[in-house]
Amino acid sequence: MGRALAESFSCARELFEEVDDALTQKLSKLMWEGPESELTLTENAQPAIMAASLAVIRVLEREAGFNFAGHARLVAGHSLGEYSALSAAGSFALVDAARLLRTRGKAMQQAVPPGEGAMSALIGIEIADAEGAAEEASAQGGVCVVANDNAPGQLVISGTKETVERAGEMAKTKGARRVIPLPVSAPFHSPLMQSAANKMREALSEVVIRPLRVPIVSNVTAAETNEPGMIRTLLVKQLTSRVRWRESVLKFRDFGVDTTVEAGGNKVLTGLVKRIDLELQTVSLDTPQDIEAFARTL
Repeated sequence: MGRALAESFSCARELFEEVDDALTQKLSKLMWEGPESELTLTENAQPAIMAASLAVIRVLEREAGFNFAGHARLVAGHSLGEYSALSAAGSFALVDAARLLRTRGKAMQQAVPPGEGAMSALIGIEIADAEGAAEEASAQGGVCVVANDNAPGQLVISGTKETVERAGEMAKTKGARRVIPLPVSAPFHSPLMQSAANKMREALSEVVIRPLRVPIVSNVTAAETNEPGMIRTLLVKQLTSRVRWRESVLKFRDFGVDTTVEAGGNKVLTGLVKRIDLELQTVSLDTPQDIEAFARTL
C-alpha cells in the first residue's frame, strides 16, 4: 500500500514520513508490512488510505508538473476520500488531514458498541425500492437507512443489526439479486453516527480550512462548493448522511468534466464511474508506471 511509490520517488517517501510524524506512529511500516488485522482498524485504515492517495498527487505535482488550477475542474472523494480530495486541493494541510482521519476513525468505531450495528450491500435494486425496504424495516423497530448510493444497482444500507438484516430480506422481495453483509466495525453514514459527528464538529473547529484550488463535489449534497465554512458543515453532516456518489458522478459532465482520474484507490471508484456514466473517460493511478504514463498526457 504505497510502498512502490515510496521506493520510486523521494517526494512520496517524504509524504509518508510526514504522516508518520503527524500521528506519532509508524503508519507507513504498518501499511507496508502489516499485520493486516491492525491496518484494517478504522483509526489506521482511514489515514492510510488518505496517505496512499496523496502520495500519488504529490508525485504528479513534484515530478510531472501537475497543478489543480491548470489541469482539473473539480475534486471529489467517497466518504473518507473527501478528506483526501480536500487536502489534495489545498484545503487541509496534510498533517491536519491525517490527524482528523485518526480522530474520525476512532469516533466512528466508538459510536456504537460492537455487534449492535451492521451494513449490507444490496445488488440489483433500484434506489426507491432500497429506501422502501429500509423504511419498512425501521417501522418495525430500530434504525436502517440507505447509507451509500454507489452506482446503479449497488447500494448499501446501514443501521442497527437486526433492522438491517430485516431490511435485507425485504429488499429481496423488491428486486435485490443479492444481499451481502459487509465486514465493517460500525454502521457508517447512519443516524447512529451522531456522537461521531459531534466529535468531528469539535475537531474540525480547531483546524484551518483554506479555500480550495478547485471546488469539491460534496457527498452530502452532490453539488460543488469551495467555501470553507460550508465544507466544515458538510464534513460533519457527512457522518450521518448518505454518500450520494452516483448523483455526484452524474453531475461531473454538467461541470465540464470529461475524464476522471482516481488517485491511489485500486480502481474501486473508477469501476463505479464506469457503471454510472459510460461517456466519461477514466484513469486510475496506483503504480509508478501508471503515473509515468499519465504524466506524458499532461
